[in-house]
Amino acid sequence: MLNPRRLAILRAVLAAGSINGAARNLSYSPATISQHMTALAKETGLILFEKQGRGIGPTEAARHLADEAQSLLADFGRLDRVVADLRGGQAQHLAIACFASAAERWIPEVVRAVRRHQPNLTVEISLNEPVDGRGRRRPDLDIRTEPANGADVRLDGYRRHELTVEELVAVLPGTHPLAGARELALRDLATEPWVDHDIYDSPIGQIVLSACRSAGFTPRHAARLDDHRAALRLVAAGIGVTVLPRLAVAELPDGLVARPIVRPAILRRIVVHARQDQRRGDLIARAVTRLHESAAASSASPIR
Repeated sequence: MLNPRRLAILRAVLAAGSINGAARNLSYSPATISQHMTALAKETGLILFEKQGRGIGPTEAARHLADEAQSLLADFGRLDRVVADLRGGQAQHLAIACFASAAERWIPEVVRAVRRHQPNLTVEISLNEPVDGRGRRRPDLDIRTEPANGADVRLDGYRRHELTVEELVAVLPGTHPLAGARELALRDLATEPWVDHDIYDSPIGQIVLSACRSAGFTPRHAARLDDHRAALRLVAAGIGVTVLPRLAVAELPDGLVARPIVRPAILRRIVVHARQDQRRGDLIARAVTRLHESAAASSASPIR
């Protein structure tokens, strides 16, 4: 079996650019680093370093091994935290996975509510969009986007709660010729340059793209990124227009307007999957209740 510590040292060597650099960063001697790399080469049967000029450099095999080890080492880190919690007898955590706008708009009140009930609680919040990450705790609450007209998705070991169905809106500069309209047909944006906030094609991006195709066009992107706030800044700079959920435009930068989209309206359903855990059922239920309240308040807020 491969030694995880040696894999971590390999990644440190590649990050530092040399064995001496990794030794300084890890507070080891260069000889110790070399010994670990020699042992790892024997374990794997791979040539990890070869002569380059007056020194040595990593082989392509070493780089590939280091890349593949990243998720494994993250999982070991998660396991270390679990062991530390169990050893200390204080595994008081609530893990929430959600998308960025929910983390910004809803989660602060959820954290306030559950910590009022359990003051020593640590709430861990991680993003599950645009892409699922690794190395985190298994979420107790998993907040996700679904197509409003799609089939219900259910996760084993979780109870599904629908929070809200919300519309997506067009965001454009206040000086744009379309800004004066009360609402926009999606087709009105067909010839505009778009700023895409979902470069990784997560569920919200798939919903937008499907709606555009149903309207007879594919967006022409001027820029693509994975952060809705940065996307809004690009729109404010005049780069293009964007389409975002209402939750993501609760606070628009100055100079931008949001307009409802019709023909077709673009809708998403937001659900939370709550882990079925009898030991912490009351805590999880409190969090779900607060999420329902926050979702209802967001739905009642007017579009700016």
